[in-house]
Amino acid sequence: MGSAPCPPGERINLFSLVTYLPDPLASFIDHLRAELVPGCSLRAHITVLPPRPLKGDPAAVSREIGARAAGFEPFQLEMDEVEIFTDTSVVYVALTRGFSKMVQLHDTLNQGLAFSDEAFPYHPHITLAQQITPEQLPAVFEHARYRWAEFAHERSFVIDRVTFVQATDRNSWIDLAEYRLGGHRPAGG
Repeated sequence: MGSAPCPPGERINLFSLVTYLPDPLASFIDHLRAELVPGCSLRAHITVLPPRPLKGDPAAVSREIGARAAGFEPFQLEMDEVEIFTDTSVVYVALTRGFSKMVQLHDTLNQGLAFSDEAFPYHPHITLAQQITPEQLPAVFEHARYRWAEFAHERSFVIDRVTFVQATDRNSWIDLAEYRLGGHRPAGG
């Protein structure tokens, strides 16, 4: 998710919460996603709250998310191997260390005004390719595994902030607010 380089389009009632990946991991994932799914311009991230329509005021939801995030301390995430969600043909990088903390963060933030019944059980990951056909899946998966093995940098980072985002009718996302974990003041606020 994250801002796209093209005009963002009209905002729609679809919101999410993400944590963006740091460089050099983010740049590598961005380039790999573009190789696997040409035209993909979403910024490398891990979804904390999957996309959902809101029933209430986005500003109130954002404040509530910020307050809940403040009670959650930063923690380490570590990436594992490339895997596939076979039901949806999504190719992704799995998480090892920090997986259960991400689930706890999701459960903490998926309450109150931000609550949504999830379409799938929450499974934190880094999406590499989605909306591909079952026929494309084996080749995309093998290419992703090969390229991920080439990544020569640190495969871990500390998650210390989350970003509240809103979708547009052009399949882009606009950053609305960023909150630091652990009771710190929101970034830029």
